[in-house]
Amino acid sequence: MPHQILDSYTKHHGSPAYTVEHYDLDLTVKLASNLLEGKAVLRIRALQNISEVALNLFGLKVVKATCLGRKVPVSKKHHRVVIGLPRTLEAGAQTEISLRYTGSPQAEAGHWGEVGWEELTDGILVSGQPVGASTWFPCNDHPSHKSTYRFSVSTDAGYRAVANGDLVDHRRAASRDTWVYEQHEPMATYLATLQIGRYTEIPFDHDRHLLAYAVPGVDRKVRGAFSRQGAMAEVFERRFGPYPFENYKVVVVNDELEIPLEAQGLSIFGLNHLSMDWQAQRLIAHEFAHQWFGNSLTPARWKDIWLNEGFACFSEWVYSDAAGIMDLSQRAREAWDLLDSRPQDLCIADPGPKDMFDDRVYKRGALTLYALLQAMGEDQFFTMLRDWVAANKFSSVSTESFMDHVALHAPEAKTTEIFQRWLFDEKLPSFPQP
Repeated sequence: MPHQILDSYTKHHGSPAYTVEHYDLDLTVKLASNLLEGKAVLRIRALQNISEVALNLFGLKVVKATCLGRKVPVSKKHHRVVIGLPRTLEAGAQTEISLRYTGSPQAEAGHWGEVGWEELTDGILVSGQPVGASTWFPCNDHPSHKSTYRFSVSTDAGYRAVANGDLVDHRRAASRDTWVYEQHEPMATYLATLQIGRYTEIPFDHDRHLLAYAVPGVDRKVRGAFSRQGAMAEVFERRFGPYPFENYKVVVVNDELEIPLEAQGLSIFGLNHLSMDWQAQRLIAHEFAHQWFGNSLTPARWKDIWLNEGFACFSEWVYSDAAGIMDLSQRAREAWDLLDSRPQDLCIADPGPKDMFDDRVYKRGALTLYALLQAMGEDQFFTMLRDWVAANKFSSVSTESFMDHVALHAPEAKTTEIFQRWLFDEKLPSFPQP
């Protein structure tokens, strides 16, 4: 069976033939040698008749595969690990495959730099977007597939493993600690993460289940940098609706990072982000906003990345306005002036894989929302946005579904023309006016 491309942006990742309903991962990480030994149990549901399961797994070797207790063949095809099934699985039917795998994980290099498993000065960081999940577990690696997860991570004593979801168990042995997390809300593979370091827990907002993890000695800086997190939550919940997950975790690695990283229910920052300056605070707001836009509501295709990044950038402006730092209109004008000085040769609704994280996607995506705000008025716009978040909680969304949603809420506002000019035309439109 020739492989079917699910997404032209990441053509070697993901399969439309099946979905993984649940990942159960038992991992042993030996930090000194960067050795990962894993067992992954995947509950599979066929979306069409299949006789094999093609998985993404980069740089690691499957040493044994079983399906319902029977050993099954493993091969490599088209950049994928292919697991043969004992018999054809008909569309709609389920099965379970178990894989034992091992190796020294490494980041995968591509259009977007190195993504996935990275060794820190003292620990591990996982950056999954867009195709980094396969550097540490076998998966159907595409955001249109959302699953529940269990992570059991055994690592060196004195180190904490932080993953998505709720911490349900912690066991301590002589030389190893085991941390177990359960992620109950559906999650795309790229949002799964694992952070390992000499971290201590810094709880500082019990009402909102906010937790921070950092190395000893930086507690004061962490508390200072994230002191407005509660205020951000109030602003975003008022504008976008309730926070979608049970808790929100922040990991501050003991290194500097070029940019912060978001995962589901969790964001990762470097020591260089511990500041009250607007540049640091906007990044804190940006990653937090992704919990609504990107994590709860996840794009069904990578071409729709503006639904993540444009919305998170717009959220920075919303927070800036509410906190009295700078008006939303001034933030929008600054962004428009910057875009006006740059090449106008990008279709925001389909920027291409090389440019999907271009800053113009972020800022012009945000300006699309600002243009809708001007056309609809504040009350109608934010009602529309709250309804969008509520109607699509924990699901996949697209540009077309958002356009249809907006049109239903504002049939008189000529929103089709707004979308055409801001998302599909390359030329920058005039600055939006009420």
